[in-house]
Parts: sequence; C-alpha cells; structure tokens
Amino acid sequence: MKFPDTSEIKQLRKSLDLTQSELALLSNVSQSTIAKIEKGIISGSYEIIVRIFNALYEEMNKRRQGKVAKDVASKNVVGINVGEKVRKASEIMREKGFSQLPVFDGDKPIGSISEFGILRLLREGSSMKDLAERSVETIMDDSFPIVNEETPLEIVTSILSFSKAVLVAKRGKVTGIITSSDVLKLI
Repeated sequence: MKFPDTSEIKQLRKSLDLTQSELALLSNVSQSTIAKIEKGIISGSYEIIVRIFNALYEEMNKRRQGKVAKDVASKNVVGINVGEKVRKASEIMREKGFSQLPVFDGDKPIGSISEFGILRLLREGSSMKDLAERSVETIMDDSFPIVNEETPLEIVTSILSFSKAVLVAKRGKVTGIITSSDVLKLI
C-alpha cells in the first residue's frame, strides 16, 4: 500500500479531530513519536508509518460507514422561487457563497440555477442587463436529484459525480441539500 507523505499525518489527524494521544492509542505508537514525526524531527520507520496511516484510514472508514443522507445534508436549504429574476438568484449566490441553487415552485423543487449556467448564457451573447431581468424559469436547468433521508452516503456520492447537488427529502418534503463540499467535510 502506498501512503501519502508523512507530512500529511498531522493534517489527516486534525481533520479527524484526533489528538496525538488518541492517534497513539489507535496506532499503538507512542504520542512522543507521533509528535516528533509531525514536527519533522524524525522520519519514523516504515512499520511505524504504516501503523499510523492504517489507524488514520481505519478511523476515516469507521466514521463514514453507516452514514446516510440526513447525516451529511445541510439543513438550511437556500433556493429561489421560479418567478424571481436572475438578478435575485445571482445576489443570493454571491451573499451565501453558493455556486448553484435549487428552484422551487412553492415547496416543490422544479429546477436549478447555477453560476456556470449564467456564465454560459453570457458567453453565448446574452447581455448582463437582459439576463438580470429574465425570470429564473426561463434559464433554469433540470432539478437536482432527490433522495430520501435514509439513502446511504455511498449512493449519494455516486449521484454527486453526475449532479452538482442532491436534495434530501422526507415524505416528499425537502429537508436538506448535499453538495460535494458537504461530503468532503467528512474526510
């Protein structure tokens, strides 16, 4: 098995919110050895590095197992109503730091709008002024896929390789949204 550079041990450990002492228990390597490896004071033997990375990867896998859509979804779904102007969608995306939004008709998701889609229309010759005043409905793309809250995370990540986001629903009501950045937070 090929491991990342030992300089990544600290980053991986911190991303899992583990202390050096906790990693020492998981890997059966002393805390002082882990501290010295993280500081670059020693390089560590192959056996020790293998034990540390194995412990980190086992912990990552353990935390991912059993996760379902509702565990990862952002609960505050920010979207836009179908009748709003593209200007409003652009403002929301800028203010919230999102690159796409679901489009709703009431509480029913019917489409999506993205920075990429808006930029594509500008490249194709639409003027900014004209585009800003158009209805979201006239430029929206297909709706994001919808999964129920109990959908396994493995399925959600597969869907995300084909879609910018996945909506999460319970009994037909949208309760959350998952993007790639939500999944990456688990690493």
